[in-house]
Amino acid sequence: MDTQAQKKKTVKPAASSYTIEGNITGLADGTTVQLVPGATHSSELPVGETTIKDGRFTFTGKLNEPRYFFLVFAKNKGYIPVIAENAKIKVTAEAQVSKENERITFTNPVVSGSKSHDYFRKETAFRAALEKDYAAYHVGINELTNLAGKGKKEGNKKLVDSVYSTPQWKRFEADEKAFFDKVKLSYETVVIKHKDTWWGPLFMMTQYSYFSPEQKPMFEQFSESAKKSYYGQLVDKDLNPKSLIGTNIANFDLKDQNGKAFSTKEIIAGKKYILIDFWASWCGPCRKEIPNLKTAYASYAEKGFEILSISIDKDEKAWKKALGMENMQWHNLLDDDRVSKMFNVKTIPATYLVDSKGVIIGDNLRGEELDQKLKELLKS
Repeated sequence: MDTQAQKKKTVKPAASSYTIEGNITGLADGTTVQLVPGATHSSELPVGETTIKDGRFTFTGKLNEPRYFFLVFAKNKGYIPVIAENAKIKVTAEAQVSKENERITFTNPVVSGSKSHDYFRKETAFRAALEKDYAAYHVGINELTNLAGKGKKEGNKKLVDSVYSTPQWKRFEADEKAFFDKVKLSYETVVIKHKDTWWGPLFMMTQYSYFSPEQKPMFEQFSESAKKSYYGQLVDKDLNPKSLIGTNIANFDLKDQNGKAFSTKEIIAGKKYILIDFWASWCGPCRKEIPNLKTAYASYAEKGFEILSISIDKDEKAWKKALGMENMQWHNLLDDDRVSKMFNVKTIPATYLVDSKGVIIGDNLRGEELDQKLKELLKS
């Protein structure tokens, strides 16, 4: 057989850029769409922004390796995840906009054309089974949970103890432990399976919302190329953060609830020490810490202590409502995504104690620990 025709066949070169074409029904013309990096454990600025016309939008760019993104609609009202690679990618979905809060939900979202996206979905399909397991062991437990909550609220230890001693609650606790053991095993399995490529670090970033020292041995199993990959470096930075103590904070401007801008230079001026406190209206532990901040402020403000609370809220209305409820007598500003990133804030509450020269001298000081530190510093 003549192989001339076969010789003429050439391998189709891989695409050198990506195109993401969206076709979304149910959204008005002019709705913004942003392409925002995901799987980073921090707020990211969009790498592209456009608007919808006739349900359609397009993003183009180049990538060295596949990257996890979110298509973010109407300034954080709804999102669709997509793993982009250098290929022609199509995203379709049907959108419904809530009349109550303008939240956007999507039905039948489909991402096609990205082999990496398909692979990610296949490898993380176990999450659907975990969600079913979670729902199953919670069936019929709401009444007991509410009863225990009522007992705690009223300080009724007898009621709480009676709930926790029931066979149903003990079975729930056993089922919950088994569930979280299964979650832990599932996450570790998918990460270690991919320890030799960039997929391993990516799965770490996507399956864990935050890291603890418990995940360090997992990272150590990665190959050198996996560690040096884009996501490998993110995991390393997140797992082994550099202390900011001893470094100078940069001057920045943020706005208060009335839209007035304040700079750190203005706030620090004339003060001996300032506590920069990152929080959010939706963060329970943050709200619980506010009474401690008020105590510290009342005790040390006249001696040169100041507080600057910076909210990372995305919902400005929720932030303003919380400010009205909490009545904090110090500067409260709203983050622009840049400042919390500058401080490498991963979880909140997060606090940084700064001296008059703008040097960070302590971090994560709260409650009694903060009081002792201020007492020591301001004893004169």
